[in-house]
Amino acid sequence: MIKNLMKFGDHQAVISYDPEIEMFRGEFVNLNGGADFYASTVDGLRDEGQKSLDIFLDECQKAGIEPVKPYSGKFVVRVDPKLHAAASIAAAAGGKSLNQLAEEALRHAIENDEGFAVAA
Repeated sequence: MIKNLMKFGDHQAVISYDPEIEMFRGEFVNLNGGADFYASTVDGLRDEGQKSLDIFLDECQKAGIEPVKPYSGKFVVRVDPKLHAAASIAAAAGGKSLNQLAEEALRHAIENDEGFAVAA
């Protein structure tokens, strides 16, 4: 079970609760801009989320903007130096690069622990 995520076709929104206004807030992730929505029920979230996404996608199309944020496949990870050393040893022992080991660990954590599917 995936917590705090709501799917709208190919798009996903992170859901949180705002106690100050006593409403749920959804915020789309991986978009080239902000698209959020509020509602007090799950059905309301679905309706408001779809409206918000439709408006965002329509505005992107009008402006000629790609709506989905591109990713390069590169990012910096900072870890404890002892973990870095242990990971380097584990990678070498497995005949892999540190990058391969990190990618496998991320893929495993995402697919097995969070229920996400990652395209190969």
